[in-house]
Amino acid sequence: MSDFKRRDFIKLSTLSALPIIASATPFISYAREVKQPSKDSEAVYFINDGIFYRPTDFIEKLQEINSADPIERDSYGEGATLEKLLKKFIEITGKEAAVYVPTGTLANQLAISVLCGNNTKAFVQETSHVYRDEGDASQTLFNKRLIPLGEGKSHFTLEELQESIKYHKDGEAFVGGVGAISIETPVRRCSNQAVPLSEIKRISSWCKEQGYKMHLDGARLHMATAFTKSTVKEYASYFDTVYMCLYKYLGATGGAVICGDKSIIDQMHHLIKIHGGGIFTNWPSAAMALHHLNDIDEVMAKIIVKTKDLLNQFNQLKGLKFIAIENGTNQFNVSVDKGIDATKLNARLRAEHNIIFGQPREDGFVKIKVNPTLLRRDNKLIYESFKEAIAFAKI
Repeated sequence: MSDFKRRDFIKLSTLSALPIIASATPFISYAREVKQPSKDSEAVYFINDGIFYRPTDFIEKLQEINSADPIERDSYGEGATLEKLLKKFIEITGKEAAVYVPTGTLANQLAISVLCGNNTKAFVQETSHVYRDEGDASQTLFNKRLIPLGEGKSHFTLEELQESIKYHKDGEAFVGGVGAISIETPVRRCSNQAVPLSEIKRISSWCKEQGYKMHLDGARLHMATAFTKSTVKEYASYFDTVYMCLYKYLGATGGAVICGDKSIIDQMHHLIKIHGGGIFTNWPSAAMALHHLNDIDEVMAKIIVKTKDLLNQFNQLKGLKFIAIENGTNQFNVSVDKGIDATKLNARLRAEHNIIFGQPREDGFVKIKVNPTLLRRDNKLIYESFKEAIAFAKI
C-alpha cells in the first residue's frame, strides 16, 4: 500500500532500548507515515489568477509589510496607506485621479453611468462581466441600456460596433443617445483571452471622433499587458475610465480602484456613498494591494519566462497535452489522456506534491492558470511531481 513504508522495527519502537539480544530475532513492521500538513504558502496553484491568501498567511504577510513600512489607517477610502495606493494607480495609468470602490461591479457600473450622462445606451461585449455577471444593475439602478456585441466571443470589432450603432439609430422611433462603450480585457468568460490591442486602438480612435466615451474593465489588466508586451498606461490611454481589481492577483481581500479624469472621479465619492459603498476603513486590503502592485510587472515577467520553460518540459509528459489559447494570457487548456484517471491525478498532486491542478470541465479540458505561486518552486520539481502523479493515476 502506498501509505505504508517498510521500516526497521528497532528504529521505530522503544524496543531499541532493550538488551542487544532483541536484535537476534528479526522483526519487520509496517508503520503508517504521518504526513505533515502541507503549507498553503508553499502550494503551487494552477486554478487562480493570483495568490489567494488564507487568513493565517494573510495576517503573516500583513505583519511583514507593516514591519517594513508601518500601515496607516484610512477613513472612508481616503488618506493614509490607501492614499499611497491611489497615487500608485494614478502613476501607472497616467490618469488625473483615482478613487477606491469596494467592488468591481460598483466600479464598472458607476463608471459607465457617469460616462453616459443623460445618454441611455452603452455597448458591451456579450461575454463581459458587465453584461453577464452584474445583476442587470445598469438597467435596474442606473437607467442605462446595455447592448451586447460579439455573442460568445472575447471581443467585437469596430465594424460590428458601427453596424450596431447605426442599426439602433435608424431603427428606433425615439432614439436614445449613445453614451459609452465598455471593453473588458482579458475576458474571464473566454478563458482570459485578451482583446487585441490593435482592435482597441481602432475602436478608441473612432469613438473619440464621434464623442463616445470609453470604459475599460481591467480587472485582470496586468495579465493583458504582460502577455501582449504592453503597459497599463498604454491601455489606459485609449479609455476615459479604467477599473482595476485589488484581489485578482494583488492579494487583497477585496476592493477596486477607478482611474480617470478628475472631473469624472470627483463625481464618484457621492455616488459611492449613496449606493452603500462607503466602507469605514480599508487599510488591510490597501496595504496588501500596494505591496504587490509595487513589483507586479517584474513578477508577471518572471511568470511568463517560467511558464514558457515549464510548458517545454511538460511537452515531454505522456498523458497530458498543454494547449495555448488564441489571444491567450495566463490560462491554458490541458487534455488528459483516457488512460489516466483525472480524479486520481488531481488528488495525488494535491496530497503528495502540494500542487492544486483541477478537474476536466464540460469540454473535456482541465483549465489551468499560471500565477505568482508558480515562482514558489523550481520547474524541474514541478515536472517531476506531475510525472510521478501521472504514473500513479494510470488506469
